Amino acid sequence: MTEKKQDNDQPALHRGPAHSSPYPVSRLAPGFGLVDLAREIEQADQSVASRLEAQLRVIADQVKALQAQARDILQQAKSDQRLHHARCAFRRIPGHVYHLYQEVDGATAFSMLSPDDWGGHPPKPFLGSYRLENDMSWTPAGADEQSDADDSRRLVARLLEATDHDR
Repeated sequence: MTEKKQDNDQPALHRGPAHSSPYPVSRLAPGFGLVDLAREIEQADQSVASRLEAQLRVIADQVKALQAQARDILQQAKSDQRLHHARCAFRRIPGHVYHLYQEVDGATAFSMLSPDDWGGHPPKPFLGSYRLENDMSWTPAGADEQSDADDSRRLVARLLEATDHDR
């Protein structure tokens, strides 16, 4: 919007209400200087930089969490592969627990017999018990883990039965 010029090439005075004036119209109004404007810009820059840093920190934390999750997934896959390559003289069935032993030649082998089945003294070093899951992954079958897994399987089975009865 252009202001009308007076005859002496001076801009016309603001004739509207004081609150719409582009400049202070009262001697009581605060003064606006270049220092004030520079301070305001500096504060805005600091605020933007702080917000940017916080957002980038959140993204960096998410990247770290995803990297850790990827490492865990890769480690689990390597463990599953190692267990799938263990010697086995029987057909593995998902949901069953198998016991891993160290052979004399250093290889690993699964057995259906637990150390307890050997009277606590297996003929080979015992490495652990594992449950073969439906997705062909292996889960360590410790006493606590096995009972938790069995409890969740029982719960799922009950829910499926209840669904079948509702039909």
